[in-house]
Amino acid sequence: MAAPLKGKWRIVEMELWDKDFLDMMGPAYIAFDGKAGGEFAFGCVTAGLHCRKTPSGVDFTWEGNDEMDQASGDGWAERQKDGSLEGENPLPQW
Repeated sequence: MAAPLKGKWRIVEMELWDKDFLDMMGPAYIAFDGKAGGEFAFGCVTAGLHCRKTPSGVDFTWEGNDEMDQASGDGWAERQKDGSLEGENPLPQW
């Protein structure tokens, strides 16, 4: 099994939003603590992560805020050979 994800990555692209939205409140990012937690921020969305290690990265659930409304969801992230991350974070659930 691969080492747990630990560190902070800049979010540079998301399928549903353009770069201006991603960086609306500051540089968009996702961070993992190497254990079972982390956080992300993009646009007006901020959230804490609860992570479960997988063979190639992590699956996660998240809880946070989207424009001050409670939101939650799930997603996954995998480290690529070049050190970048690829993942998916579906639309928030309210």
